[in-house]
Amino acid sequence: MTSAILPTYARADVAFEKGEGAWLVSRRGERYLDFGAGIAVNAVGHSHPHVVGALVEQAQKLWHTSNLFQVPEGERLAQRLVDNTFADYVFFSNSGAEANEGAIKMARRYHYVNGNPERFRVLTFEGAFHGRTIATIAAGGQKKYLEGFGPKAEGFDQVPFGDHEAMRAAVGPETAAILIEPIQGEGGIRSVPHQCLRGLRALCDEAGILLIYDEVQTGVGRTGKLFAHEWAGPEARPDIMSVAKGIGGGFPMGAILCTEEAGKGLAPGTHGTTFGGNALAMAVGNAVLDVVLADGFLENVRRTGLFLKQRLAELRDRHPAVLEEIRGEGLMIGLRSKVPNGDLVAAMRDEKLIGIAAGDNVVRLLPPLIVGEAEAAEAVRRIDAACTAIERKLAGETDTPAAAVAGAR
Repeated sequence: MTSAILPTYARADVAFEKGEGAWLVSRRGERYLDFGAGIAVNAVGHSHPHVVGALVEQAQKLWHTSNLFQVPEGERLAQRLVDNTFADYVFFSNSGAEANEGAIKMARRYHYVNGNPERFRVLTFEGAFHGRTIATIAAGGQKKYLEGFGPKAEGFDQVPFGDHEAMRAAVGPETAAILIEPIQGEGGIRSVPHQCLRGLRALCDEAGILLIYDEVQTGVGRTGKLFAHEWAGPEARPDIMSVAKGIGGGFPMGAILCTEEAGKGLAPGTHGTTFGGNALAMAVGNAVLDVVLADGFLENVRRTGLFLKQRLAELRDRHPAVLEEIRGEGLMIGLRSKVPNGDLVAAMRDEKLIGIAAGDNVVRLLPPLIVGEAEAAEAVRRIDAACTAIERKLAGETDTPAAAVAGAR
């Protein structure tokens, strides 16, 4: 069937009709275990009753009035985010890319109002992904996203991931900020060591520049803390942080969190959004936060994540021809593959398990944060079957369906 949708996505041949918790049901009636969560979006699972209830209740009252008027639901959500983070202020947007755009503008404007307009450059890291706008593809610096879109936007300098000397040398009189993901998601679940995050904070203080964390994928409980940088302690606090994905639980929403000092340049009229922070989004965001901040929720993420990593390490030992390394924190886990990661994603999908391809030949496991050990064990069983199917193909036994391998276990 010919589609009227612009063909920018390589879509799998499956469409989903409904979901519950960590499970999706296709229009053909097949049940899939969802360890992709819409690319780390469905933080509290599919059709969570509390979130659905909040959405329906708000939808029956008011959706959108614009930011020309007070939005009480947004005031409440902003205060809750401030109360639980480093931040003094929150700006609501619609997506992670928009949040990162705003964070970059905020950093540049900060230096402008301080009398240093020459400080506009942002230091980023190779392998990063910050969005798909003209500015954020320049910030990420990856050639595959930049190619064909004209000159790279000025003001972004990449340094090799993990090269401390190159990073320090790149800070100059025009540098405004350092922008970094505490764990690179698209880049292949590559974690920045905690001591390095603390070192970045010290470097920014020394150089008089701002530290921006992109926690679009790592935030809202994904690593077992509300935000991933918290693992490094208060000595690693940022000045600005971008958030999206999980904060809306599937509803499009993003946010910029900042200190009062970092945000002082954005006076009325300097930045804005039409849809960002509307009543419907804010009701959903508050409901998601109700779940994530509940007693024991983040502890369960940590416990389930540890269980999953331990079981996957055992699986790596059983399938050395397929699996090379297990990475990540909490329920943000990467499987570095020895075969093309697309082959592993496809073999997992044959087992009705969803994973997400990433850079560095990694497959991401990003399940809803409500999963427990039972779902984690089932995911491991299906990855085991997928690896076995790949090994059989590598050995030339191409006539053995993956489903038959799974059924034999």
